Amino acid sequence: MDFSQVLAEKTDTILQQWVVEVRKDKHIESADDLSYTAIQNHLPDVLNAMVTVLSKSVGNDVRAIIVASWQHGILRAEQGFDPEEIAREYHLLRTVIFETIEIDLLQGSPVAIFRAMRLIDTVIDEAIARCFNSYFEERLRELQHLYNSLTLHNEELNRLVNTNQDYLNQLAHELKSPLASIIGYSDLFLRQQRQHNGKNNTPANLEHIERVLRNGRHLLRLINDILEVSRHDAGKIQPELEFTNVCELIDNVVEMLEPLAQEKKLALVRNCEIEASQILTDPFRLQQIVTNLISNAIRYTNSGSVEIGCQLVDNQKWAIAVKDTGIGIAPENQTQIFEPYFRVGSIHKSYVSGSTGLGLAIVARLVRLLQGEINLVSNLGVGSTFTVTFPLELKI
Repeated sequence: MDFSQVLAEKTDTILQQWVVEVRKDKHIESADDLSYTAIQNHLPDVLNAMVTVLSKSVGNDVRAIIVASWQHGILRAEQGFDPEEIAREYHLLRTVIFETIEIDLLQGSPVAIFRAMRLIDTVIDEAIARCFNSYFEERLRELQHLYNSLTLHNEELNRLVNTNQDYLNQLAHELKSPLASIIGYSDLFLRQQRQHNGKNNTPANLEHIERVLRNGRHLLRLINDILEVSRHDAGKIQPELEFTNVCELIDNVVEMLEPLAQEKKLALVRNCEIEASQILTDPFRLQQIVTNLISNAIRYTNSGSVEIGCQLVDNQKWAIAVKDTGIGIAPENQTQIFEPYFRVGSIHKSYVSGSTGLGLAIVARLVRLLQGEINLVSNLGVGSTFTVTFPLELKI
């Protein structure tokens, strides 16, 4: 029996069932928000290569496997997959293949069955190896890019520290933990690489890289926020005006933040009553405001919903409101909420993780830049509503 022909005929069935199994696997969280095509990735090419290897007439040409699995690893790195998730999806692929062709396998001779099973295992093992190699290299490339960005920001940060001594102690405290982690794991990884002549790409080393990248991204976000606040305070940012479709802008932000809300099973409700291109403002700065308000609401809400609404106030003003069902803000803290480095605490800890304490400080400065006003209504354990009122036409 020609098992290569059997596999070729059932490729679509295998792919469909494999995507279903990947989506059902609770340990492959990175696939939750991906489309069918994004999950499928380069697996059709891997299966086609498997058909080639199984074919008695073509022989064991694995070049197609190398190319397909190499690209698969690069895209999985870009999609944010962990090494364990990639290993699980290949395990699922192996299982789905054998379950799909089991009946056909049993109709062959023992020699043919053994050959087919051996070659399928060989192809999957080779695909895993190539996939992890490219995944590893992509992570190293991202690490180098992150290092270059941090180096450039460090130069700007040094300049700011020299001119903003009041922030020095707070800044040092905020940067201490993530920076120590980055240095520690980078040093550990580099020493291990030297000991193994730069060829040690084990799962443990991949985890070291992942931790460096996570802490590096947090540090980079913090530095970017600090620079944003400093540029505003120094008067270096001027609005660039254009007529803006506010509803479309809000839709784009909601779409971008939807995965964060889905991760916490929160409903994002949007209600916009403003006609397209009715507002003259700076769309980039407005998007920053909307993004910070919605992401802040998601961060401090554990269950329920986040509602975003906008409407005309009168013939000169319009307003946007972001309402959440989160932890709320105590009355004594509501006057400090827009100050740099102030973070609202939850019941169990002093502040919610992932916050830099600068998001609302940036919002307050951007609102003033766009000649608006921001108001807060909040109750502990009930939620918060941030309402921002802007002029219909920003005047410079």
